[in-house]
Amino acid sequence: MEGMALGKDYVTQECSIARALEVVGERWTLLVVRDAIYGVRRYNDFLVHLGIPRAVLSARLRTLTEEGILEKRRYQESPPRDEYVVTERGAALWPVLRALGHWGREHVDAHRLRLFLHADCGGEVEPYGKCAACGTFVPVADVVMVPGPELDSAPADPVSRALLRPKRLLEPLETEPPQPAY
Repeated sequence: MEGMALGKDYVTQECSIARALEVVGERWTLLVVRDAIYGVRRYNDFLVHLGIPRAVLSARLRTLTEEGILEKRRYQESPPRDEYVVTERGAALWPVLRALGHWGREHVDAHRLRLFLHADCGGEVEPYGKCAACGTFVPVADVVMVPGPELDSAPADPVSRALLRPKRLLEPLETEPPQPAY
């Protein structure tokens, strides 16, 4: 086996996990999906927040769009600019991300950087999606993300600063607070 190159796919695997990894198993992909669920929609915001190489981000966004996890939508005509919006198929990855985050806190790094609360009652969403306060299984659109006690309170990039404000998942992230109309 030594010296044998790692294959690019899992065609010999008869396994739904292997099939899922064909779509979301590349490095960076789940972080792009995570950010999209957090409300990041614009290319430059993904780029700045993730610190991902441009070519890699472009490839990941293309794949996620082709797979129906994100939808590319035009938000400006001149110059043409698009944003990436989470689809129903993409939102279905929320339990995977939530469980992976919980596993990371339990087995890799115990820092509580973000808290996920039930919008209806304020209870914390448990690792398997149930609200600790009211017992309801909380859909992703009813989750409010708030900074945890160990999150950097003065981050350098505008996306991280915007994520310091409580917000519902899936709603667009405003990197700068809206300016009052005069």
